[in-house]
Amino acid sequence: MGIPSKIKMPIENEMKLFESFFAQQLGSKSRLLNIITNHVLRSKGKQMRPTLVFLSAKLNGKTSEATYVAASMIELLHTATLVHDDVVDETYQRRGVFSINTLWGSKMAVLAGDYFLSTGLMIALKSNQPDILEIVSTAVREMSEGELTQLEKSRRLNITEDIYLEIIRKKTATFIAACTKSGAYSAGADNEHIDRMHRFGEYLGMAFQIRDDLLDYEETNLAGKPTGNDLKEKKITLPLIYLLNNSTSVEKNMILRTIQRYHNEEKKIIPIVKEVKRSGGIEYARSKMFEYQNRAFEMLKTYPESETLEAMRELVYFVTERNS
Repeated sequence: MGIPSKIKMPIENEMKLFESFFAQQLGSKSRLLNIITNHVLRSKGKQMRPTLVFLSAKLNGKTSEATYVAASMIELLHTATLVHDDVVDETYQRRGVFSINTLWGSKMAVLAGDYFLSTGLMIALKSNQPDILEIVSTAVREMSEGELTQLEKSRRLNITEDIYLEIIRKKTATFIAACTKSGAYSAGADNEHIDRMHRFGEYLGMAFQIRDDLLDYEETNLAGKPTGNDLKEKKITLPLIYLLNNSTSVEKNMILRTIQRYHNEEKKIIPIVKEVKRSGGIEYARSKMFEYQNRAFEMLKTYPESETLEAMRELVYFVTERNS
């Protein structure tokens, strides 16, 4: 499910120019690396992050060369993290396309991810954009901290709601906030509006991740069944946290013990998914998602009505209503 065209309409020309600009940054003397980067370019996803950069820039002024630099940096660093994630998770496909590690092996995938990462850093240095480099690098560091915290907690299965919210703020929301903040900065916005765009991106990112976690409990796949993948990976997300908080100590220990011992057995996991639904965990998580959605809308209220502002609102709705 791609981003609706009405969201990209105000930045249609910019996104076309961006695709060419982005492809130019990936050129290498290595023939194999060029083949891999072409594979990446052909299988690009929703492009939500560069879309956010350009919309934020246009909302706060005019796009500039710095906007293209910011969007390219963010897309490259995002791609690098996905490639590395696929290696760690031994992912066979991404977006219906074979992953780099499937086609060329894990070693080549790690090296390709490193190439994307270093290329992103070089773009900022060559264009003399140290502030954008700092915005994005800070976000990547927080992402790593969030992922490490989640891994640590998944071993002990002791995630509270506060810890969960801090994890998703770091691993997802900070990078989306970097998109909107760098976009505003690239357009020459003042500090107040740069900060406003940062908070907008963070609230949007929180809503985005809660929606992502909810998808795991919804009947959105071809078989019409929830996947339960998060439970299989021992990830404790908000719907399950709600169930645990509203269970007796005996019930809670039984649920956690089942996840700890039998997370790879679907017949053991699906009953927990059903219990989460019965408990009201889905409704609770959705209410939290809408809280962050409303906070994101609040950050847009000071901007005058425009085609770009409407597109930004539509993007907030898209994030919380998507099915993939």
